[in-house]
Amino acid sequence: MRRPPSRLLAPLAFALSVLSLSVLSLTAPASAQTDRFVSTATELRTAVAASQPGDTITMADGTWTDTAISFDTDGLPGDSITLRAETPGGVILNGRSTLSIGGDYLKVDGLRFEGGALPDGTPVVQFRRSSSDLANHSRLTNCTIVDYNPANVRTEYKWVSVYGRFNRVDHCYFANKTNEGALLVVWLRDPPNDAPPEHRIDHNHFGFRPEFGDNGAETIRIGTSSRSMQYANVVVERNLFTETNGEIEIISNKSNGNVYRSNTFRRAQGTLTLRHGNDCLVEGNFFLGEEVSGTGGVRIIGEDHRVVNNYFMSLRGTGYRAPLSMVQGVPDSPLNRYFQVKRPLVANNTFVENDRTFVIGVGSSSDQSLPPEEITVVNNAVQTRLSADIIEIDLEPVGTPDWTGNVFFGRPGDFPAGVTFADPELLPSDDGLFRPSPTSPLIDAASAALAPALDMDGQPRSAPDVGADEVSADPRTRGPLLPEDVGPSYAHGTAGEEAPSLQPSRLAPNFPNPFDSTTVAAFSLQQPGPATVRLFDISGRQILQVLDGTFPAGTTEFEVDGRALPTGTYLLVLEAEGRYDYRLITLAR
Repeated sequence: MRRPPSRLLAPLAFALSVLSLSVLSLTAPASAQTDRFVSTATELRTAVAASQPGDTITMADGTWTDTAISFDTDGLPGDSITLRAETPGGVILNGRSTLSIGGDYLKVDGLRFEGGALPDGTPVVQFRRSSSDLANHSRLTNCTIVDYNPANVRTEYKWVSVYGRFNRVDHCYFANKTNEGALLVVWLRDPPNDAPPEHRIDHNHFGFRPEFGDNGAETIRIGTSSRSMQYANVVVERNLFTETNGEIEIISNKSNGNVYRSNTFRRAQGTLTLRHGNDCLVEGNFFLGEEVSGTGGVRIIGEDHRVVNNYFMSLRGTGYRAPLSMVQGVPDSPLNRYFQVKRPLVANNTFVENDRTFVIGVGSSSDQSLPPEEITVVNNAVQTRLSADIIEIDLEPVGTPDWTGNVFFGRPGDFPAGVTFADPELLPSDDGLFRPSPTSPLIDAASAALAPALDMDGQPRSAPDVGADEVSADPRTRGPLLPEDVGPSYAHGTAGEEAPSLQPSRLAPNFPNPFDSTTVAAFSLQQPGPATVRLFDISGRQILQVLDGTFPAGTTEFEVDGRALPTGTYLLVLEAEGRYDYRLITLAR
């Protein structure tokens, strides 16, 4: 065959490429990305049936009563199908309205379920179309569920049931659930279809839930007792829990490999409970009790859990509700009881002004007898009240407990080897949290081998400090959450849930310390009122009343005259605004 002249090769190649593209355009479907506006349930069903990847279905603003939404279709990766409100928060679903997200690559945005009630165990929102056809890669965002309760609180149902894999619930608001049943549940599948679901639950505001008075009123539950040895790998991060008081288990972990990171708990009467399962991470959370009774922190059950970089303040829970508790195990425990605590790591946490700090080996049932084993509690900073025990041992841990690098300050006690009893000099900072002063003994004192790479603020650790906070000039990228940081883009009923000041009355470090004759100290009050400052010797005997009177809000400086006292270590105690604070001071000549 005769070869075409070279001057014709380039035009020929161009023509062939155009021809091939034309053929592809005839065979490949085009994404129309249609926006279908619907104002009735019938129109909605028709729009869902006709939807294609990239489409949007917009529901008209207004009240939709007894509307069972079956969002049963499928998008494609990078080309989801969206069901949204005409105006975020403008679509009100009530009566017996429900939502089923029944497919892959679907997004639901801006719906508001309010004032409805279901007669049976059907979830308000579920990520599946049937028990065998589950949603994947789908998302519930910018939505609200409030006051969706039957008259009988014993009518059990969940508000959100998450099935499938790789789904996300984010920027939603949930409040005022009064009936039985966990608010949000992640369900695991039976083998052999038991791949970890790997969902993400983030940036939500879980608002007020009254005390239910029984089990079965968790805010979040991940897994079940029967499947608790399966891996879920769910990430729960940057959520705000405000007065979520349904039961002691605010979060009930019942699976392996989950991450609870950078969440904030305010006035929440319960704990993040690692109830079943192993190998979970609790990192960078803020547990702020704000003096409310029954407020707690983290309860550990099971193996290889890590609790690091968390901040616990003004919690009033004890026993199972303590800031950090480890539970006694049950010999040969069935899946629904208590597995022995083994190899927990509790590192670089900060505890301030709590009624208890560590409760080790807590148990209340006759079949609980196994102590925690091989515990590692290191690099933690504790500053608490004279009336509060720092460590309560209900059952001695076994193995080789490691308590190295901790700095405790409060009621003196017989602490394990590795604990330093010294004033950590934690002072209130601009965000209301207590952080190390420039002269704090916490600075650069942590074991680098176990310290996390980032602190509770998201700042890098160099020579790591003891506690959750690293003294750093780097910008803070994380911190306690407020209602405006999470939840939907529209007003959703958070009035009255603002956080109060976190700065109680405090004693500042005295200077100089040690001192040879006199030293200057100061205290701060949130409100004008009475205050008393007294000096005690290390045995607890009062030596001197330094101040007793009424003082203005803000900072008051005063002098301690030690010229008539023998050398030694003394305890300076402030009593004001219904609480105590204290500092160790040293007189040396």
